[in-house]
Amino acid sequence: MSRRRRILVLLICCMSLLIVALDNTIVNVALPSLGHELRAPVSGLQWTIDAYTLTLASLLMLSGSTADRIGRRRTFQTGLVAFTVGSLLCSIAPSLTWLVVFRIVQAVGGSMLNPVAMSIITNTFTDRRERAQAIGVWGGVVGISMALGPVIGGLLTDTVGWRAIFWINVPIGVVAVLLTWKFVPESKAKKARRIDPVGQALVIALLASLTYGIIEGPGAGWTSPLILGCFSVTVVALVSLIVYEYRREEPLIDVRFFRSAPFSGAAAIAVCGFAGLGSFLFLNTLYLQSHRGLSALDAGLCTLPIALMAMVCGPLSGRLVGTRGPRPSLLISGVFIAVTGVLLAQVALDTPLPLLLAVYAVFGLGFGMLNPPITNTAVSGMPLEQAGVAAAVASTSRQVGQSLGVAISGSVVATAGQGEGFMSAAHLGWWIIAGYGALILGFALLTTGRWARGTAARTAERLKTMEAVTIS
Repeated sequence: MSRRRRILVLLICCMSLLIVALDNTIVNVALPSLGHELRAPVSGLQWTIDAYTLTLASLLMLSGSTADRIGRRRTFQTGLVAFTVGSLLCSIAPSLTWLVVFRIVQAVGGSMLNPVAMSIITNTFTDRRERAQAIGVWGGVVGISMALGPVIGGLLTDTVGWRAIFWINVPIGVVAVLLTWKFVPESKAKKARRIDPVGQALVIALLASLTYGIIEGPGAGWTSPLILGCFSVTVVALVSLIVYEYRREEPLIDVRFFRSAPFSGAAAIAVCGFAGLGSFLFLNTLYLQSHRGLSALDAGLCTLPIALMAMVCGPLSGRLVGTRGPRPSLLISGVFIAVTGVLLAQVALDTPLPLLLAVYAVFGLGFGMLNPPITNTAVSGMPLEQAGVAAAVASTSRQVGQSLGVAISGSVVATAGQGEGFMSAAHLGWWIIAGYGALILGFALLTTGRWARGTAARTAERLKTMEAVTIS
């Protein structure tokens, strides 16, 4: 394949990342507008976000193994079609219930895009140096989407209406489908992992019951039979998943990985960090638009310091990880996310906007330092053939964290009224963000030292030995 053709494949894959990443940020700024038109309570706004992220988290690993088995281009095209159709359906949703359903359709398609696109890039760029450059471009698209999403979402919401935020995906999706068919070669894994339907069902039951219980708890009552039943299902599903996956030869999630402290730490840090992001975006949207009276566009512009700092700090963090390991980046991230939560817990409805923007920049710095070391820490010491699976678990942890962040912060403010009632609840939500930062600090210190590296080495050796026994 010529260099020009390889670059074209990279751009096509980046188109898929752009629409999926945009969707994570563009919808938040439109929440007050769509909530007003569809008469949605706070829990309804939570489901608008979490229906998407939960489905994505549940299906990422299944989509990756399916692509390895039936073909990456075929799976990628199917995902593009499903995501595009889901976006179109979201734009014409007649009610909140239908919007949530169509968001699930979107997410089913989205789960087939990013992990599969990364596999296509890996197989297209076989030279190590070129592959690193391609992955760098891929990562840069995330920063671009963070910057463009809230601004484009605010502009469309103010000028056309919230439904327009879904229209933008349609032409990009159609062009990407045609270009994929024309230019992206088909590829499959030499030895694809077997599908694990029982493990997949247990993952869905675990995430869905936990999130439903958190979101609906304030309305139904935390001690109601429905909510207690949800949390009981969560516990049973978790225990069953661990027992079943441990005994399975080719599990959906290999629980043996969690014997590695760096791997476990990366998963926990991803959950905490993205829970902080989900909480921040959700609370900030309600604070700026519903309670400070800013327009959707102005609220979107206010998030630019976050995106700009993340774009600057992401590459710096990557270099720091390369020279000093993941610990410094993670410690910096934990400190700044925790400081953000503490500072936001002091704001009021009349806090000067420049001061707010400065605090947002602090959060952007902390979040920008977070992403590069997560994947690095997850694959640290893992056998090369297991690195892809380890990275997929880290990606799933990110989506799980964002879902839980929205669920928890939404539940905190669900029963709050206007004015001071909301601010009291929001302060608690921001203190929780400070707690996420503190957890990142603790996990970073615990899982990146000498003892942790030793557990990773022993886990890798055990995995290699078991693989050799299986092959023989």
